[in-house]
Formats: sequence, C-alpha cells, structure tokens
Amino acid sequence: MSDADPIPVVEQRANKDAPDMTRKALEQRIRQQEILAELGVIALHGAAFDELLSETVRLTAEGLHVQFCKVLRHIPDDNRLLVVAGVGWNEGVVGVASIEADLGSPAGFALRTGKAVISNHLENEDRFRTPELLANHGIKRAMNVILQGDGKPFGVLEVDSKSDNEFVEHDLAFLQGAANVLGMAIERERHERQLNDALARQQFLVKEMNHRVKNSLTIVVGLLRMQGRTGDGETADQFEETARRVSAIARAHERLYQNNNVGSMDLGTYIEEVSGDMDSSVAHCSVQVEAERGIYVKVDNAISVALIIVELITNCAKYAYPNSAEGKIWISIKREGEKNILIVVRDEGVGFPNEFDPSKSRGLGMRIMQSFAQQLNIKLTFERRSLGSAVTLLFPMDDL
Repeated sequence: MSDADPIPVVEQRANKDAPDMTRKALEQRIRQQEILAELGVIALHGAAFDELLSETVRLTAEGLHVQFCKVLRHIPDDNRLLVVAGVGWNEGVVGVASIEADLGSPAGFALRTGKAVISNHLENEDRFRTPELLANHGIKRAMNVILQGDGKPFGVLEVDSKSDNEFVEHDLAFLQGAANVLGMAIERERHERQLNDALARQQFLVKEMNHRVKNSLTIVVGLLRMQGRTGDGETADQFEETARRVSAIARAHERLYQNNNVGSMDLGTYIEEVSGDMDSSVAHCSVQVEAERGIYVKVDNAISVALIIVELITNCAKYAYPNSAEGKIWISIKREGEKNILIVVRDEGVGFPNEFDPSKSRGLGMRIMQSFAQQLNIKLTFERRSLGSAVTLLFPMDDL
C-alpha cells in the first residue's frame, strides 16, 4: 500500500478506540490501588474478621469487574476448602459449600503449591477439573492465590467470571495484593486469639488462686474460733475479733473469684457482705447498711476500708450497747460530691465517754483504724451525739 492509499475503515476505528481502551484500563488500575488502600485501612482499624472477609470479596470483585469472588478456608481434617465468604453466589453456598483441596482443582493447586493460578478457559482446561460449584454457576474463568496465615496456609482467595474475557498479569497482581492484606489480618487475628486465650488463662488462674486463698482463710477463721472457745471470756473475745478481721479478708477473695474484675470491687456490696458475716458475733445488734452502688475501689483499699468498718461495728456492739443490750447500727456509703466517698457508722447507744480521745487510745482496734486511715488518706471523725455516736470516713475517690 502506497503512502497515498486510504487507511481502511476497520483500522481507523481500531486507532480511534485504542485511547478509550487505554483510559479504561488506567482507570481500573487506579481503582484497584484505591481498593487495596481501602482494605488496608479496614484491616488496620481492627474490623471484625468476618466483616473483613466480606469486604475483601466485595471489593476484590469490584476491582476486577467480576461477579463472583470467594474466600476458601482450608479444613485439613476433611481435606476440603470451605466457602467462608463470598459475593455473587447462590443462597446456601457461603458457609456450606466446599471443594476438594487436592491438586486436581484450581484452588487446591494454589493451596498445595503456593503458586497463583489463572485459568481463562475452564471448559478446555487439561490441568484441572472444573469444581461442581463453578460448573453450576456457569463459571468460564477463574483466578486463585494462596492466603497465608497462622503459620500455615489459611486457604485461597478466588475470583470467577462467566464472561469470555481473560484475566491478565495485572489482574493477578491486584488479587495477590488483596490476599496479602487479608493474610496480614489473618495473622493479626491469630495473635489476638492467642493473647485472648492467654488472658483468659491468667484470669482463670487468678480466680483459682483467690478461691483457694478464701478457703484457706475460712479454715483460719474456724481455727481461731475453736481456739477462742477453749479460753476464758476475754481471750475468747480476742480470738473472735481476730476471726472477724480474717473473715473480712476472706470475703474479699470470694468476691474476686466470683467476678471478672480482679482489680477492683463495688465497695458498697462488699461492705454489706462483710457486715452480714458479723451477724452471729454481734447478735444483740441489728446492722443496717445503705450503700450507693457503683463505687468501685481497688481491692487492697477496699479490704482496708472493710477492716475499719469491722472495728467500728465491733466497738458499737461492745461499748455503745454494753452487756449485750439490743440496739441498731447504721452504715451509709455514698459519693460526696464528684471526688469523695463518705461513710458514716452510727448508733443510738450510750455514746463516747466525755474523756474519749481517739488519738490517745492504745487499743488494737483503734490502732488498726488509725493505721489504715493514714495509709489511705482517710479523714476519721468521731462525734458524740445527743443520741448515740457517729464515726465518719471521708476520703478522695481518686486515691482509691
């Protein structure tokens, strides 16, 4: 053909269409990069694993302009690949359908060899058989890449199409990129699972330890009371007071193994239980507790506060209502403003003696109270009232 000869109409149309095809291909590649970035963000934000699988198949199908995509999880015991996420498939496929995981299927080959598989003409494929799942959906071409994770292959990421077009190397690069992002998420999910298992194990051990400590302290309480019954009245009282203190600590450990939170406890509930445990030892007194719920304090500090309350109840029963006279003891626990906790223990007994000075008292119970109060920055106030007496504990919530 000479230079003067006209260009055939078919060639003119091809030259005209070429820029449009190039532009569409470029737009597709740009969109694929955007999708990989989007998947990366979803993975980094810690999306639930099932959600990430669903987003991966949806966006991968979009990036390759195909109707079908699926994640196949390897089930070693059955030597099969289970469809755990997918888009485009008939109802009842995801979570139910599976294919063989041997070298005879495209997905099985990718899993076993670690090599990517492009099969653009499944009907003429002599390397693999066409899985029944693909045949039932009229699939003509497929592409598979391995999904690594958990120290061994997790499974396969596969895209499928009913069209006669062909997958190319650029498509494979995008599919592999999506698989890499998902593989990192699989590894992250494995680490999180291991950490959660380790945490659950640690929590179990802590609960078991608290359970055993509580049982041991309960035995100590029983021994103290048995020993007290062998002595005179004053000795028996001393053993009983010690038993009450140990019982308060045992009750704390009981709460710890019964609850998930091993670092803090509801102060009001705990004090109610400790006070209830004293019913038999202060039987001539009725102890009533009015406690605001939701005041959580550190375990060690809660025990210290409870021991102060035990001493105050004991003193009320012994001195406010002497000679086993019947009486009532009231305990209130509440927030005082936004930053403080206020506890009031009061009675309607004989009241403090006129010469009473808590700072000069040498009794063991008073020394215990003063020691814990100083340790926890508790302001202790002893008040003589027209009817009975009251002791207030005011302390900053932040300190506990």
